[in-house]
Amino acid sequence: MIDLSRLESGDAENARCYVIHDQSILLNAELQVPSLPAFLLRQHPDYHFLGWLNGEPCYVCELARHELDDGSLQPVPQRHMLAGGLDEAGFSMFSRALQFLSWQKNHRYCSRCGSPTEAHGKELCMQCPQCGYTQYPRITPCIITLVTRGEYALLGQSARFPNGMFSCLAGFMEAGESAEQALVREVREETGVEVGQLSYLGSQSWPFPHSLMLAFHADYASGDIVIDDDEIVAADWFHYQSLPKIPPRGSIARTLIESWITGLESKD
Repeated sequence: MIDLSRLESGDAENARCYVIHDQSILLNAELQVPSLPAFLLRQHPDYHFLGWLNGEPCYVCELARHELDDGSLQPVPQRHMLAGGLDEAGFSMFSRALQFLSWQKNHRYCSRCGSPTEAHGKELCMQCPQCGYTQYPRITPCIITLVTRGEYALLGQSARFPNGMFSCLAGFMEAGESAEQALVREVREETGVEVGQLSYLGSQSWPFPHSLMLAFHADYASGDIVIDDDEIVAADWFHYQSLPKIPPRGSIARTLIESWITGLESKD
């Protein structure tokens, strides 16, 4: 369970410490987020309180500022954490840690007047002491959808996907768009396919670097596949019993695919 509204009360004995370096997180020998005495992290300027996870306070720190490093931690690529079996609450706090450091790094100066910003004393935001403008962590809404036609699903492959993986179609929402409008546009732009009925599944914070994924199922309406050769390099219809390599469990894309398969099998 994750709790972002509760303050660090000062009576916790231990705290989780998310230590981040570049595109990796530092874990202990058991491949777990290290637990440290809470009093060492509390009020320390380089350890930032994130919230509570399963009754334990959580902090984040850059490796370069990790004064309590004993040399025993080992780097693990951030994306491997998703495939490593994190539950929903654990991944949410991990996402918050990554996005906090990204936001802090990218908001060192006021976007209005250019003056150096300072951390707000009570809220999670950077404030400009010159003009008073406040900058909150950036969250970028995206849609992700599984388009299906009976026992077949439309999956696409991006050039940046590892090892020939295929996934659901996704894209960023543009100014003034609803999530549904963005979905229709993205599917049309990437594959030339038109969709019909939509149904919302859920959302997931995706900290690469600061996205919020809004997931939908979509029924095929019309059109043949014509890829855009820009965002995706291949797309095809795949039978649910003959799927290519797909995203790991824990990702919202995998959840979309598995929920579709479960629905099909429940009809048998």
